[in-house]
This record gives sequence, C-alpha cells and structure tokens, in this order.
Amino acid sequence: MDFIKNVSIYTDGSCLGNPGPGGWGAVLRCNGTEKELSGGFRRTTNNRMEILAVLEALQALKEPCKVDLYTDSQYVRNAVEKKWLAGWQRNGWKTAGKQPVKNRDLWERLLPMLAKHAVSFHWVRGHSGHPENERCDALARAQASRPGQPEDTGHAD
Repeated sequence: MDFIKNVSIYTDGSCLGNPGPGGWGAVLRCNGTEKELSGGFRRTTNNRMEILAVLEALQALKEPCKVDLYTDSQYVRNAVEKKWLAGWQRNGWKTAGKQPVKNRDLWERLLPMLAKHAVSFHWVRGHSGHPENERCDALARAQASRPGQPEDTGHAD
C-alpha cells in the first residue's frame, strides 16, 4: 500500500480522579498544517482517555497515512508494539492471567485504524516539557474540567 501523506500525531489523556471526569487531546501535523482535537466524559478512566486520543486522531485521517504517533502512555504503546493486542485477540480477549481485557471496546475500534495506517509509536515522558505533549495535556485537562460532558458508556478499567 502506498501512503501518500506523512503525519505526526501527538496524544494525551487525562483524568481528574481515576475514575473521574476525563478528557483526551491530540495534535495532528501534516505538510505544515496543524489540527487540534479533543473531547471528554463526565466519568471515565485515564487509560480509556489515552486510547481514545489515539483512536480519534487516527479516525480523523481521511486516507491511509504513514503516521509517527507520540504518546506518554506506555499502556497504549506496549499494547501495540509488544503485541499485547494480538495476544489478547488470540486468547479470546483474555489477559495472560485469564482475566477479561479492560477497554476491549476501544481496542476493537482501534484495530482497523492500525490496519489502515502505517503507525510507528514513539514514547515521550509526560510532564517533562515536551511542547506537543504539554499542549495535548492542556487540551485533555480542559475537556476533563468542562461541565456537561456526556457519560462514557464503555467499560471502565
């Protein structure tokens, strides 16, 4: 598959309490253009917001792209890079400890996006002054603090 565009995506999730009000933020950059995305829920978890930031950012791409994705979530990065997702699927969405995989609904939505795009994950240390990560954190926190957010109807972890 030929990927026409190279996109850099930065993501972060935030929760004020865990579970508690949460938000996610993403910054997408391509050919000198930048787009910010964010959203939130009245009650959710940090891990759900980290996954959702990646999912929403990838869904925003209109065509298959080569993506450099920067996240401070070891959970999200490892699930993909260390093949946890593939193992969970093979095991009927059970962990190595035979427990149900948390956030399965989001992982199942993310899988087609990972198949559509050529995604390389890069870990960045959170709250370390990385400008894009700090911006995503600000977007996520603003959403988590916003009144009137909907309920997260997924399964909290």
